[in-house]
Amino acid sequence: MAEKKIIAVTGATGQQGGGLVRAISNDPNGGYAVRALTRDPNSEKAKALAKAGAEVVAADLDDEAGLKKAFEGAYGVFVVTNFWEHFSAEKEIAQATNAAKAAKAAGAKHVIWSTLEDTRKWVPLSDNRMPTLNGKYKVPHFDGKGEADRAFSDAGVPTTWLLTSFYWDNMIFFGTGPKKGPDGKLALTLPIADKKLSAIAAEDIGKCAYAIFKRGGEFIGKKVGIAGGHLTGAEMAAGLTKALGREVVYNAVTPEVYRGFGFPGAEDMGNMFQFKRDFNDYYCGARSIEFTKSLNPELLSFDAWLAKYKDKIPLE
Repeated sequence: MAEKKIIAVTGATGQQGGGLVRAISNDPNGGYAVRALTRDPNSEKAKALAKAGAEVVAADLDDEAGLKKAFEGAYGVFVVTNFWEHFSAEKEIAQATNAAKAAKAAGAKHVIWSTLEDTRKWVPLSDNRMPTLNGKYKVPHFDGKGEADRAFSDAGVPTTWLLTSFYWDNMIFFGTGPKKGPDGKLALTLPIADKKLSAIAAEDIGKCAYAIFKRGGEFIGKKVGIAGGHLTGAEMAAGLTKALGREVVYNAVTPEVYRGFGFPGAEDMGNMFQFKRDFNDYYCGARSIEFTKSLNPELLSFDAWLAKYKDKIPLE
C-alpha cells in the first residue's frame, strides 16, 4: 500500500483548519494523512483531533524555524491566519511570510493560502468613501492577507490562493446573527443595502481545501474563490424566520452607522461590508457557487446550514 501523503494544517483547532483536519480524518482511504499544527497540543480541541486520528504537532506561526520542522515531510501545507486574535494586519503578513518560507525550506509540493482581497486595490487610501484605519488600511483583516499573497510567490512555493467568504458561523461565534430590538422583534443588521453577501459554512472551507489538494497540481499558481450562497439581507432574514419559527426582519443600516457600533473591530467590519456592497458584482463573481460545488458536492446552502446549527445562534 502506498504511503499516505501528509498535509500539515495550521490553525488546526480553528474553524477553517479544523474543517480540513476533519475532512482528511473522515476519508481514511483517500491517500492522505493529516498533521494538525497548534500552539497547544494539550488543549481539548487538539486532543479531540488526535482522537480522530490526526497527528498533533506543536507549532507557532510566529516561529519560522519551528514551522519548517513541523512541515518536514509534508506533501501539502494549509496556511490560515487569525486576525481577530490580535487585530494586527502586520502580524498576519509576518506570519504568512514565515509559513511561506518554511514551506519552501521543507520542500512542500503544494501550499493552500487562505486569503482575501487587498481592498486598497479598489479603494485607495486617498479615497474618502471609507475611513483609513491604522494609517494604512481600509479593511485591515482583508488587506493584510491580500498583501501577504506575494509572500508565497516570492518564496517560490507551489501555491493555490483560496479566496474565502463570510462565515454563516459568525452568527454563532461573532455576534452577527439576529438581535432583539427595543420593539422585541429580532433583526438582522447589516450595512449592505439590497446587495448580496457571499457566505459559506466554515466547515465547507476545509472540505474545499481538501478537494483542491486531491486534485493535484490543477490549481497550483491559481487564485480560486468559494461560496455556499449569495444572499441579500432580506433573503437571509427570510431564511432565519423560517428556520427559527420567529419573525426576523432585515435592518439595513449604513456603513457609517455600523462602524459606530463600538464593538472590537466594528470599523474594520463596517468597511468590509461597504467594500462588499460597493463592489458586489466583482465580489460575488469571484466566488462561484457552481465551482465550489464541483469541489465539495456536500456544500451546505444557507437553509441547510440553518437546519444543522439554528439552535446554536444566540438570539437575545
